[in-house]
Amino acid sequence: MWLGVGAAGLALLFGARWLLEGSGFSLPNEVQDLLTLSISVVIESLPFVILGILLSIVVQVWLPDGILMRYLPRNPVLRRLCISMFGIFLPVCECGNVPLARGLIVGGFTVPESMTFLLAAPIVNPITIITTHQAFGFDDGILVARLLGGLAIANILGWLFSLHPRQDALLTPGFAAECRRPADEHHHSRTSRSVDIFIREASVIMPALFIGALVAGAIQVAVPRDVLVTLGSNPLWSILAMMVLAFVIAVCSNVDAFFILPFANTFMPGSIATFLVFGPIIDIKMLAILRTTFTTRTLVQLTVIVGLLSALVGLVVNVVA
Repeated sequence: MWLGVGAAGLALLFGARWLLEGSGFSLPNEVQDLLTLSISVVIESLPFVILGILLSIVVQVWLPDGILMRYLPRNPVLRRLCISMFGIFLPVCECGNVPLARGLIVGGFTVPESMTFLLAAPIVNPITIITTHQAFGFDDGILVARLLGGLAIANILGWLFSLHPRQDALLTPGFAAECRRPADEHHHSRTSRSVDIFIREASVIMPALFIGALVAGAIQVAVPRDVLVTLGSNPLWSILAMMVLAFVIAVCSNVDAFFILPFANTFMPGSIATFLVFGPIIDIKMLAILRTTFTTRTLVQLTVIVGLLSALVGLVVNVVA
């Protein structure tokens, strides 16, 4: 049912845009902007969501049991550090990393370990590194700050949540129950299990993507960008403004460096670094998708801590640059 709801919602967005272009009927500019912005979020995100689900199926079904865990260090800190580097080999943006992280939890990783991967992977994936270098090179340490800041935040969050006495409580009841469900590999073929996982994951992620895209588009229409630009010259307010912009725009981490490049002449380097660190981890679309896995309380804690640490990265860059 939820897969149908998500697919119908996405089809409605594209269908409405197509009908408006073909009929000559004109909606108010705000509504047209809402449709355009929402569709752009979906177009950026959907291919990576599908790729993430497919990689999740590979992890859960097709890889030998425990192969990812077999060669990881036993020390928890070093183990999470290695997991945070997985994104180098899995070039999926933040949306696609959610189903992949869910698959890691089902496959035996702890919640903090999966969270460490989830937060670091969009920043350390090779596509993001290449596009950030193409946009900024090594100017003002923005690229280095993004990589080191993203890895540091992911590992700090992984360590903090590893201290939680009941890690199952970090997950939504539905997903926690799914993780406890006994494996059925002896009763079904790998192909049927793959199809089952694809339908189940898509039915969870697709409605969240549809809702997140609509909300992101609506807020972009409602919030004047001029207000954000006027704050660009203040060392502190420019950082906060860029965090708000990253939260609202919800642009994919693979292309966000080119999106923010025109702002580089207006905003301080630290605020640009904050945008590039905060945006791939926390934005409207991501929170909608993450809500399929983590409780509201967990997401509030995650947002606050990531926001504070991202702002710290930006302040350090402003001082050094």
